[in-house]
Amino acid sequence: MNESIESGPLPPSEEAAPDASLPQHCGLVAIVGKPNVGKSTLLNALVGQKISITSRKAQTTRHRITGMRTRGATQFVFVDTPGFQTLHANALNRSLNKTVVGAVSDVDLILFVVEAGSFTAADERVLKLLGTGIPTVLIANKLDHVHRRSELAPWLQQMQGRHAFAEFVPMSAKNPKDTERLFGICERYLPEQPWWYAEDELTDRSEQFLASELVREKLFRLTGDELPYTSTVVIDKYQEEPPARKGQKRLLRIAATIVVERDSHKAMVIGDKGERIKRIGTETRQELEKLTDAKVFIELWVKVRSGWADDEARVRSFGYE
Repeated sequence: MNESIESGPLPPSEEAAPDASLPQHCGLVAIVGKPNVGKSTLLNALVGQKISITSRKAQTTRHRITGMRTRGATQFVFVDTPGFQTLHANALNRSLNKTVVGAVSDVDLILFVVEAGSFTAADERVLKLLGTGIPTVLIANKLDHVHRRSELAPWLQQMQGRHAFAEFVPMSAKNPKDTERLFGICERYLPEQPWWYAEDELTDRSEQFLASELVREKLFRLTGDELPYTSTVVIDKYQEEPPARKGQKRLLRIAATIVVERDSHKAMVIGDKGERIKRIGTETRQELEKLTDAKVFIELWVKVRSGWADDEARVRSFGYE
């Protein structure tokens, strides 16, 4: 079993141009797994740009996020899903789990992501969601965390007995050579059919959605484990203004509300003399300006909505299906 690759990926500008004489291939590839196994990191690496937020906190990804990458005559449509949650049976988690189940029901290929050398009860619960009718590739992620590669062989044999995996791919989502190899593997399972998206499209999500997600990412990263994962972000205003004069960038004016469940959480988000919420806004603005190639002004507010994650109607009003 190969665990290394000799050549790395080409930058997007240098990737092979589509050959009009070759038939087009296109298909859906679902990325599934328990929370915090690196699904969003893998999606971002495959797309070649950040479209899904990451943090150490479980349940960072809460929506089905589609990322596209067109290489040669093949268009890969990757679907990142929330980590399947079993610890808390509230309305939010029921919505997230519904998203996971829906994502794996109508795809051409499933990438089941686990940490290399590990298989927990949470991994088992996700695996039970996967039928045998869709090819499934086992992604043994975070290979760089495994100190003795020889220990992987018996583990892979055990995994082979758990499910009829089409292939086994030990890798690190942070290693460009590994993601390059994964493209070649996925390509074999995509049907011959016309592309669904334009060649240069990267995601079906709007800039407004990305802005909301970036605020939530910075919120979780800057509060650590102190803030419950149920905190969320709602975009109140998103206005785009054209450049004032030629050569200037367009302007995005954004107002967003961070929703927490307790007054103590609100104080935590705001921080001493407002320093933490100011930093959340600054880091969001800086990253959003890079992603959108625009000038960004962002205002952040914090509101307390106790018990919102247990309220079906409020969960839907905050954009969860």
